[in-house]
Amino acid sequence: MKRLKKIIAGVLCVATVGVLAGCGSKNASNEKVLRVGMEAAYAPFNYTQTDDANGAVKIKGSNEYANGYDVMMAKKIADKIGYTVEINKMEWDGLVPGVNSGKIDVSIAGQSITAERLQTVDFSDPYYKANIVALTKKGTAYENAKSIADLKGAICTSQLNTVWYDMLKQIPDANIQPAMDTVPSLIVALSSGKVNVVAVDKPTAMAAAYSNPDLVMLDLQGDKGFKASDEDVNMGIAIKKGNKELTDKINKALSEISEEERNKMMEEAIKVQPLSK
Repeated sequence: MKRLKKIIAGVLCVATVGVLAGCGSKNASNEKVLRVGMEAAYAPFNYTQTDDANGAVKIKGSNEYANGYDVMMAKKIADKIGYTVEINKMEWDGLVPGVNSGKIDVSIAGQSITAERLQTVDFSDPYYKANIVALTKKGTAYENAKSIADLKGAICTSQLNTVWYDMLKQIPDANIQPAMDTVPSLIVALSSGKVNVVAVDKPTAMAAAYSNPDLVMLDLQGDKGFKASDEDVNMGIAIKKGNKELTDKINKALSEISEEERNKMMEEAIKVQPLSK
């Protein structure tokens, strides 16, 4: 989930707000704390649950807990660099400003490493690559689509401020509806028949289909699929511009996490998401 999103134009770095310019912060016990921002509403990357099952982390200022691939990755990185994790639940459009102001140290939230976003924040090396696919409902005319061309004329939508939404223009004669705020709202629109097709990244589609048996993921590959650049699909960890110390530590930790480990984490995140039960 990158999320294959664009930052809102004009977001500027806040010069100083009395926060540490280096790595993380410290809590009352003088432990190093990595303050991580995410929506906690973007399964399987990050989502909210009511307890600490399956290694979930309590959300700061809340009685709820966050889990998912991003939480698993945050814990793994923090452990390698000697930090504890603090999860901050934030709106998507507040993540980059939160990093810039020092409210959070990093955003691990499925953000794509785009040239536009790199003007405002630094990014780690990619921690996940997520191709863009389509979701439809069983029984529709699009269930057996083999290419983007087969989605011709579909009533479609995706999430606000995402590259996913831009992909809809590649569908011939697409009937593009207004973008929606969250992934759950996309699933509701699809399940209710309000739209025929939504574009999301592959892990999000896998999680949605796993949780909703009436949905079908259309993993259209190569020339038959959505055309996206590397910056559209490579997801990174956003860090305040110029914080090389923290960036280097995170990149070193990422280099020690194999592709096999990352895939297993994603499989687990999909398996244990609350809606999968």
